[in-house]
Amino acid sequence: MIAKASGLVSIPDSLSSVDAAPLLCAGLTTFSALRNAPAKAGELVAVVGIGGLGHLGVQYARRMGFEVVAIARGADQADLAKKLGAHHYVDNTATDPAEALQALGGAKVILITASGGKTVAETFNGLRPGGVSIVLGVGPEPIEISSSDLIFGGRKLEGALTGDPATGDTTLRFSALSGVSAMIETVPLEQAADAYAKMMAGKARLRMVLTMN
Repeated sequence: MIAKASGLVSIPDSLSSVDAAPLLCAGLTTFSALRNAPAKAGELVAVVGIGGLGHLGVQYARRMGFEVVAIARGADQADLAKKLGAHHYVDNTATDPAEALQALGGAKVILITASGGKTVAETFNGLRPGGVSIVLGVGPEPIEISSSDLIFGGRKLEGALTGDPATGDTTLRFSALSGVSAMIETVPLEQAADAYAKMMAGKARLRMVLTMN
């Protein structure tokens, strides 16, 4: 294979290619967003959704020194959230997530890994003054935020996509140093179509990785 040297990254010896693969996609996205966020160690950071993106976001947030709140649907996600490193868990089907965050002092950053404009809106008032909600999850639903919540609360809303190869390199090194790892399911390349169908059906747990002999 011929590739531009500027687009390559070096995989640390302690990471296998299988383990590194999802870190250069979901890992890079969440790591880059948190790394560029205004939160400082010790401040409250919330991660909405603990799926493919969120389960890495919670780990990165914890290892960056933040007080971490995981927000997801259902009480059954609490054990996973705590295992990943969350200090607090909020079931948004039973509790107003914005009120829960304000009870903890308000979040400096809310990382939205789940898709849906309603998800963004229902957590937005959980930000403290000057806080920012960073949207990673993509969906067709519009985001509806009232101007009073935006202006008088001094809150911000922004999106983040991914990072450059240099950030990918840093993502891998930080992950190896801090022990961040993706929960993956490996599938032989010959079964790629089946793996893709499982992923599209929302049954992946939590990242699908194709392997080659």
